[in-house]
Amino acid sequence: MSKARLIITAVILEGRSQAKVAQEYGVSKGWVSKLVARYRAEGAAAFEPRSRRPTTSPKATSTDTVALIVELREKLTTVGLDAGPHTIAWHLQQHHKITVSPATISRYLKQAGLVAPAPKKRPRSSYIRFEAAMPNECWQADFTHYRLADGSDTEILTWLDDCTRYALSVTAHERVTGPITQGTFRTACEAHGVPASTLTDNGLVFTTRLLAGGRGGKNALETELARLGVTQKNSRPNRPTTCGKVERFQQTMKKHLAAQVPQPATLDQLQALINAFTSEYNERRPHRSLPHRATPAAIYTTRPKAAPGDACETAEPGRIRTDTVDKAGSVTLRHNGKLHHIGIGRIHEGTRVLLIVEGLHIRVINAATGALLRELTLDPDRDYQPTGRPKGPTRPA
Repeated sequence: MSKARLIITAVILEGRSQAKVAQEYGVSKGWVSKLVARYRAEGAAAFEPRSRRPTTSPKATSTDTVALIVELREKLTTVGLDAGPHTIAWHLQQHHKITVSPATISRYLKQAGLVAPAPKKRPRSSYIRFEAAMPNECWQADFTHYRLADGSDTEILTWLDDCTRYALSVTAHERVTGPITQGTFRTACEAHGVPASTLTDNGLVFTTRLLAGGRGGKNALETELARLGVTQKNSRPNRPTTCGKVERFQQTMKKHLAAQVPQPATLDQLQALINAFTSEYNERRPHRSLPHRATPAAIYTTRPKAAPGDACETAEPGRIRTDTVDKAGSVTLRHNGKLHHIGIGRIHEGTRVLLIVEGLHIRVINAATGALLRELTLDPDRDYQPTGRPKGPTRPA
């Protein structure tokens, strides 16, 4: 028998005083009084368990925010872009200045019936993961097929930076050939610099030196790589995960292309859609594999780049440090064993940043957007490195 039933029985049926019953059962007189009043008003229903949920939830997510979560989910899904809880959380923070945890977003998506149960996937811990330490340390390349509206087949060739997932070149062709592969590589080098190495599968447009026990000679791309001093790496046969980054990019791209209405009828129309997607992917879409869900462009354009001849394991010049701007509007950096404080501005409190250090030259950038927050030459004789701005509160422009 529950304590509530015993208390009510003692007061109602036995006629004992509420004060004595409260003392005997070790509860407050107010609670005994509330139980008795509830029994007289509801009868036996007073013995049923009651919800402990508070009457009001002042910190609950507002209905407008919940509606915005659903709207973002449907909008991103319609155009074939990633619409998971982490991506929605990034859009809320970056574009609407609203902070909601991915777990909360996932709960509201389930309540709205927008999440379908998915089969369990192979755990990530079972994969051997690797990535280049610097932009241009390694470029991955691959091509995939896509059908136009009339059913004709096309091929899309992609060059992707391994470190930052930055799409360097994505082009559509009736058929990818050796000269086309060489030409797109040259164009990417002119725009972004020459990489230290490349990683591809064993398709004939990428390599012929492995044919017939090494007697296949070199194709156009291999000749170009040798001329530039670029290290060429090829995956083992039947090992698609080796080039998994470019494979995953192509999957994301084709999902977006398939969602477009109407479907492209010509190569020019397909290329226009690819260009729009590449811009979205590089500059506006958060990437879960990058620090703080940064965009590929934010990382690629702000970090030092490797070049042919660099030893990829130790090529990084200087160092890169991550930090968060504190309440005083500064970050810390240790130089020659001495800790220095670098002023950024209180307006940036809580912002995650990257400090790119090359000797005494320091750049502080927003880790999520790539925006340059401060560039300075460190004064080793000073602890605090002032911003140089007038004293007083800093207000946004």
